[in-house]
Amino acid sequence: MTNGTPQVGVVWRGNPADPDPELSETRLVHVFEALAGRGLTGVPVVYSDAAVEGVRQKLLGLDAALVWIDPISDGSNRSVLDAMLRDVASQGVWVSAHPDVIMKMGTKEVLVETRGLGWGTDCRLYRTAAELRDQLPSLLMQGPRVLKQHRGNNGFGVWKVEATGEGSVLILEAERASSIQPMTLDAAFDILVQYFEDGGCLIDQAYQDLTRGMVRCYLAQDRVAGFGHQYVTALAPLPPGETQTPLPPPRLYYGPSKPEFQTLRSVLEAEWLPQMQNILDIETDALPALWDADFLYGPPDSAGNDTFVLCEINVSSVFPFPDEALEPLADVALRMVTRRRSRK
Repeated sequence: MTNGTPQVGVVWRGNPADPDPELSETRLVHVFEALAGRGLTGVPVVYSDAAVEGVRQKLLGLDAALVWIDPISDGSNRSVLDAMLRDVASQGVWVSAHPDVIMKMGTKEVLVETRGLGWGTDCRLYRTAAELRDQLPSLLMQGPRVLKQHRGNNGFGVWKVEATGEGSVLILEAERASSIQPMTLDAAFDILVQYFEDGGCLIDQAYQDLTRGMVRCYLAQDRVAGFGHQYVTALAPLPPGETQTPLPPPRLYYGPSKPEFQTLRSVLEAEWLPQMQNILDIETDALPALWDADFLYGPPDSAGNDTFVLCEINVSSVFPFPDEALEPLADVALRMVTRRRSRK
């Protein structure tokens, strides 16, 4: 840990052997600017598994690490990275998001753990292929289901399954440019069984209406710092004549005061988030400096008001995000670093 100006590592995946990047040329340039605005020095830290020991030593010389690395990227996962981050965190470096917190709230299993909250819906967890084969057929008779691998990103391993007749289904992956595939239910099981390898599991959620799009709430620890809204094309019914999922329209970004989303903001901050923290045993200081919760619109309540269903929580690599979230992000970093230093 440094003794002068607090230093915050900004970590992303790349080739550490390359020359240090110009901050103005990185996608996280505004994060560095926001940190500087709070008197913090942002330090670029380029990570690869091959250079993990060098990155470890670099992080141990800093006060904090803000990490932007997806769970799955070009065939690589975070197993080596997460072990290293746990180690540096145990030695006094503040890490966001901490791998243990990611495993609590940043995997699809959170949908099952918190299904009793106001954001919850019909959701199941399959730990074995046998459980999937036993339970899914009867659920498909009630309507389409969405099956999600435990930990992933960019729609990989997220499938819509819809029954079309006795023993036959349509399946569609949420990855961009995917095509609907008609097949037998047994053939669909053969595709899905891969997600049980190495102790994996599948989360099964009732399919939700996508016509009104998805609302993304960006949070700096326990406070909403902005919103995004996007009409979702992944897993939505294909337009007439189309055979592949079209690209989604751009996501629109807003600050935390967007009028249309204030009811959602209020219930998320005051009720759902504290309830989630209680269920998952996560203290507020352990919440990530920046994370987001994705909500789909549920059916209107008895008074005709909007309801919302949690689709997923993103913790590992939240980007892009509203500009309005930059200062709250930097405020969290300053607060956490100051607290860590005061304990030394």
